[in-house]
Amino acid sequence: MLKTLLVATAFAALNLVTTPAALAQATARACTPEETPGPACLLASQPIKTLPAHVYWQLDRFADAASAARARTDEGAIVEAFGATWLFTIADKDWRPGGGDHVATIGPLPIAPAGTYRAEYLRSIFAPGTSAPLHVHSGPEAFFAVSGDTCLETPAGVRTALGPGNSLFIEGGPPMLLMAIGTEPRRGFALILHDSTQPPTTLIHDWMPKGLCGKLLPPAKP
Repeated sequence: MLKTLLVATAFAALNLVTTPAALAQATARACTPEETPGPACLLASQPIKTLPAHVYWQLDRFADAASAARARTDEGAIVEAFGATWLFTIADKDWRPGGGDHVATIGPLPIAPAGTYRAEYLRSIFAPGTSAPLHVHSGPEAFFAVSGDTCLETPAGVRTALGPGNSLFIEGGPPMLLMAIGTEPRRGFALILHDSTQPPTTLIHDWMPKGLCGKLLPPAKP
């Protein structure tokens, strides 16, 4: 009995420890204008009424919120981040807004059937070596980095995307670890497009990554 109690207590304490990985957790905490390295924050949460046959995340930059609003559809969200006004839209591959500068088209996103969907848009700034805690999503997640390098480890292996404007996406379900690699902070966005009846993100403790992203970090300076 005593041994069981000690193990349970140690496990609970382990989950209460605040680590750099825990600080990088994607949460429902609303973003503030201050942009400093630390936890991911929620820029926008939006119900998606209509999905096209092939789903893409369209990212466009505008001079100001008023011009973005004129181009916005029901499946679009306007956010302010990294010194710019952004219009994020769930649309087909060839959709373009009226005006603005087109930045990226990410997809096609692997969508599972659901009655209703919601798009969660996150902003994060990770110093090299910073990672999010282990988690799963109830729908696909897509990443776009304004700067810095991206590494994603899952049980299937590791994926990387390097340089300004790099992007990745993954289907919902697999456990994952996201890490900033390279030599400069990773400033980026994420989209979780999920079944609105399910939580977008669930932390997990039953999978251990192999440290594949950490092996890609540059050697420490002496």
